[in-house]
Amino acid sequence: MAFDSLSEKLQRTFKKLTGKGKLSEQNIKDAMREVRLALLEADVNYLVVKDFVKKVTEKSIGQDILSSLNAGQQVIKIVNEELTALMGGSNSRLTWSSSSPTIFMLCGLQGTGKTTLAGKLGLHLKKQGKRPLLVACDIYRPAAIDQLKVVGEQAGIPVYSNGTQPVVKTAQEAIQQARHFGNDVMIIDTAGRLHVDNELMDELSNLKDTVQPQEILLVIDAMTGQDAVNVATAFNEKLSIDGVILTKLDSDTRGGAALSVRAVTGKPIKFAGTGEKLGDFEPFHPERMASRILGMGDVLTLIEKAAQMTEGMDSQSTQVDPTRMTLNDFLEQMQQLKKMGPLKNVLGMLPGIGTKIKNVEVDDDVLKKPEAIIRSMTLKERNNPSVLNASRRKRIAAGAGVTVQDVNQLMRQFDQMQTMMKQFAGKGRRFGKRKLPFNF
Repeated sequence: MAFDSLSEKLQRTFKKLTGKGKLSEQNIKDAMREVRLALLEADVNYLVVKDFVKKVTEKSIGQDILSSLNAGQQVIKIVNEELTALMGGSNSRLTWSSSSPTIFMLCGLQGTGKTTLAGKLGLHLKKQGKRPLLVACDIYRPAAIDQLKVVGEQAGIPVYSNGTQPVVKTAQEAIQQARHFGNDVMIIDTAGRLHVDNELMDELSNLKDTVQPQEILLVIDAMTGQDAVNVATAFNEKLSIDGVILTKLDSDTRGGAALSVRAVTGKPIKFAGTGEKLGDFEPFHPERMASRILGMGDVLTLIEKAAQMTEGMDSQSTQVDPTRMTLNDFLEQMQQLKKMGPLKNVLGMLPGIGTKIKNVEVDDDVLKKPEAIIRSMTLKERNNPSVLNASRRKRIAAGAGVTVQDVNQLMRQFDQMQTMMKQFAGKGRRFGKRKLPFNF
């Protein structure tokens, strides 16, 4: 995940602060020197780093906290607030046109993932009840139109294309198509180049003037680092972009783009692509990202992912009676956990876990063995695990292709889960009116 290296360095720096008790002005300046180096190594723009460190230092020294026993925590709080402000303060939502369809125009350099991103954005809006239409206006890259059609089919979203005719004409025809078929959102996939050039900008400017999109969204590859800032600046000067979408934020990148783009261009980061699947796409929340960078986790996003898993499910399947939990319930909760994405990413959202598993291989198949064991049981055994004597466990192990020790280990984990659920029973751990589909 992006920011892992930066997160590790910052946590190491702040651990020194919190371990000192009372702080001196020199302690803070030393810590800020390490913060500066960590940010620069993360490929954050030099001027952005300079301004950030200056603000944090002034607030830390200027407040009456140096004599406080929890001064270290207060400095971390200031850094968290400044990181959040640096990335925009709060989530910036899409705006909508008063007349249908609302048009969003994607732009960016070649190779940033615009075409796939169009499908991800379309699917995101479709889940909100919108009826999107994808429009193929990349007529130069080989197979770009076919790729968009494949993405649209996977997302269940219609695609409008008309060969390699001028993109302005294609966009105009798409507007009529959207109005005819009741598509209230149009997402235009445009051509990119390996670098910013006049030909690219002229075509995008003409398209903008013709269709007058509600928002122009710049797609940036988070792996491009510092150069992403130069690209964002160039596109903003020519097109006056409305926001940025970061792709490949799940990659092992230094993350400087996310911390620099907003400060340099003044344009908000609205979304982030967090994986290869169409569903690996989420609104960008600066406060949550700052929390993750500082090792505080991202429990809110985790809760939202959990809530999405329960949408469309009846209340009986989303709630587990802690006094009557069965192995069927245990199996269902494992299934829902798998739907939330790669296990390493899910664990990384828990406070204090992210950097600890940075270099640890988290096998997404780790849940296959317990699933196989439970599926080898009879319905009676799943509903009443107390009947699992030695002979039954031996039969189950043979059916699942595992050892009896594996079966015994699963049963110990199940007993622990039951105990934990009983402890939390009655404490109202809910998201809205719906219980989480898994329990920590």
